[in-house]
Amino acid sequence: MCDEWGYVPVDQEGAQLLFQVISDCYEQKSIIITTNLEFSRWVNIFYDEQMTAAIIDRLIHHCYLLIFDGQSYRMKQSLMKQLS
Repeated sequence: MCDEWGYVPVDQEGAQLLFQVISDCYEQKSIIITTNLEFSRWVNIFYDEQMTAAIIDRLIHHCYLLIFDGQSYRMKQSLMKQLS
């Protein structure tokens, strides 16, 4: 599981290693990724358009994409504490 994908940019070697992991898992294992970034902004994480496209292609081929709209659960809990 990769949580909060994209908050920290990945250097070239790290991006290549992540690509290798995703490629090795492709059609073999499950991968869970959480992120607030839409796919069009992932190139800002990996800095390589072709590799980013290849990563996205492998991830979405057999995926279930869950989109949660609305206020963040953490933000909601924080605001509730402030009102108490």
